[in-house]
Amino acid sequence: MNQLEVLTLFLFNIVVYNIPLLYGTVGEIIIEKSGSLNLGVEGIMAVGAIFGYLIGCSVNSLTVGILASFLCAGLFGVVFAVLTVTMQANQNVTGLTMTTFGVGLFFFIGKGLSGSWPVMTAYSNINDGFKNALEIPLLSKIPILGKAFFSHNILVYLGVVIAVAVWIYLNKTKTGLRLRAIGENPAAADSLGINIALYKYIHIIVGSGIMGIGGYYMGLNLGGSFEGSNCWINGYGWIAVALVIFANWSTAKAILGTLVFGFFNTLQIYSGSLAYAFPKSLGFLSNVPPQLYQALPFIITALVLIFASVNKKKKMAQPAALGLNYYREER
Repeated sequence: MNQLEVLTLFLFNIVVYNIPLLYGTVGEIIIEKSGSLNLGVEGIMAVGAIFGYLIGCSVNSLTVGILASFLCAGLFGVVFAVLTVTMQANQNVTGLTMTTFGVGLFFFIGKGLSGSWPVMTAYSNINDGFKNALEIPLLSKIPILGKAFFSHNILVYLGVVIAVAVWIYLNKTKTGLRLRAIGENPAAADSLGINIALYKYIHIIVGSGIMGIGGYYMGLNLGGSFEGSNCWINGYGWIAVALVIFANWSTAKAILGTLVFGFFNTLQIYSGSLAYAFPKSLGFLSNVPPQLYQALPFIITALVLIFASVNKKKKMAQPAALGLNYYREER
């Protein structure tokens, strides 16, 4: 491959690896804007991934798979909402439990079906629907950038549309304003007649469902292959939690933020090709230990958290009531 082809593929795959993070981040932002802290992103994405894949394959439909991943992950959100909103359970502990249970369920079902696991290539509507690119007219013809950013499958575009739509919803609608009020001061919102529990339930369920679609995307991107030792999500859920801070609780900024993490994920795969194509400027990449590339996304995640904690001057959009259970009797 020549230099332009290598660069185009590198940029193209940044988007490919960034989209699952975008789904997870947007879903978590919706939940956190309601004042709930859900650390169960990893488990919820795993549940959406395996149920979306299996149900989608059972009817050979990519659309059904997307809906199934949303609904099954949303049901997990119902469990989280019942425990934290109705029963007032500790949100941190509940979220960690959801991660443990969701990943465990992923392996339990996967290993139980190991002998009859559906192979993605046998389901043409899913395989072709995911792998065939939908080119955006005119934009897809731009050299390098056209292929990299405007020639992807439907799930890529859906993720971006959801992120933009959620930003408009949170910032430009009356319902979104009420949701943000709940996240900032639920007692004041309650005094205005806003149904706190209803708002929290709806947005926890919707946010969890969006996470589930991201998990389904990861499963399809890995060819639907169940190894039995590695979860499809592979830590992306935890990175998504950190990306919420990186994006400063803005789904529009999350699009750019996830591209940064997509860059580091893609670098570990294309470092050799980049070093070969650009020996003078990027030749050093071939000498970097592969273990460092694998650790980079998590190192960057840690740095984001450290930066957010020490940078007191930056105005953070974190909801004031985030992670705090609301007791109406104490209003």
